[in-house]
Amino acid sequence: MPMQIGLDELLSMLVSRVEEMNLENENQKSKFNIMFRILYKKGIFNDNDVFNAILDENKILLELGAIKEMPDENLIRAAAENLLLWIKGDPKEIKNSVEDMRKKLQEAAEKQNRPKIDVAPAGVLNELDRLGASNKSKLIL
Repeated sequence: MPMQIGLDELLSMLVSRVEEMNLENENQKSKFNIMFRILYKKGIFNDNDVFNAILDENKILLELGAIKEMPDENLIRAAAENLLLWIKGDPKEIKNSVEDMRKKLQEAAEKQNRPKIDVAPAGVLNELDRLGASNKSKLIL
């Protein structure tokens, strides 16, 4: 007999896993920031090196087919500047950058017209089963 799991249990497990992944991501970012801040302050690399490394990464991704076209130089420069904000560790600039990004993401989300996925309660699905015994599909468009 197949095991059944409630939607609330499934969502709870997924949210828990996402939270774990988020904590691990934050841990990795902190390690990255610390190590590269040390290297930057010691003069092992500079702003231009960061730009060139991002440019090289995109060239490799293009050759591997992971991206379809090379990003614009302005986009690469913006990525380098964003990365350098964290490496240099300027809290005021980081806050401004994060707030700008949040606004841009919110504007982009508002422009998108995404379809909603509604989940019917069990009672509604049971009623559908009762009404259409021959049709096993529970997808309603």
